[in-house]
Amino acid sequence: MSTPSLDPELLRAFVAVAEHLSFTRAAEQLNRTQAAVSLQVRRLEERLAVALFRRSTARVELTAAGDGFLIDAHRILALNEQAIARVSNQRVAGRIRIGVMEDYGTKVLPRLLADIARRFPLVQVEMEIGLTARLLKRLGSSFDAVIAMHMEGATKGDLICRERAVWAAAADHAVEELNPLPIALSNPDCLFRSWAVEALNKAGLPWRLAYVSPSLSAVEAIVEQGLAITVVKGSMLAPGLRSIHPGRHLPPLPGAEIRLHRSETSPASAILVINHLAHRLRSMALGS
Repeated sequence: MSTPSLDPELLRAFVAVAEHLSFTRAAEQLNRTQAAVSLQVRRLEERLAVALFRRSTARVELTAAGDGFLIDAHRILALNEQAIARVSNQRVAGRIRIGVMEDYGTKVLPRLLADIARRFPLVQVEMEIGLTARLLKRLGSSFDAVIAMHMEGATKGDLICRERAVWAAAADHAVEELNPLPIALSNPDCLFRSWAVEALNKAGLPWRLAYVSPSLSAVEAIVEQGLAITVVKGSMLAPGLRSIHPGRHLPPLPGAEIRLHRSETSPASAILVINHLAHRLRSMALGS
């Protein structure tokens, strides 16, 4: 029995549907008809002899096989792009402008930018840290790509990973037992701030805004001293802080997603580097 070949175009259609969980939105991203995307996914399933999606009139879901295959599809497409770049002897050059949240900009991106500098030595990368809402307003005019956080279920941008929003306090202070709860948050445009305020008010818990700063590092320093509670990404919990499970003292928070948004006007060199960046971000999220 011969091994089925994996057409990159079929893989791109599968990845688009898997990330959006919608054939309609995948078709819009790929600039194809919904019928064409559906046919490509069906052909891929026939070649693999396995169902990758569960379809109904209400929703589209990945099967267990589809969820596992998504990891391999991303890797195959990334290797395909890298191989083409090497064979065609591309000399990628130019300026790439990236907007990113502070925690990703200080804890995640530096390692990836070092990798980009080695792989694309003629590329000049400019990075700006800020809040999701403000950065996205400047996509295209100021940035070729923006790495942003959204509430779970967002549809725009390419999904990088899913995150947990968690309450965080000093490791050696029971701050959650104070009444009212002292809370440290960022500026009003911050998603974590709006989620925290809405959750606390909905739960009817007494609280006060004890500290406000646009700097995540400054907020974490205050929290580490036992002066307040804040909200952080579960994967970014700083040393000296502990997460607090929702319960009697604190309400649950929404799920979060990290998504990469691309400018439609970026040059080809920027697109190549951004594709590599997206692949490396996903690989890091998967722990590979």
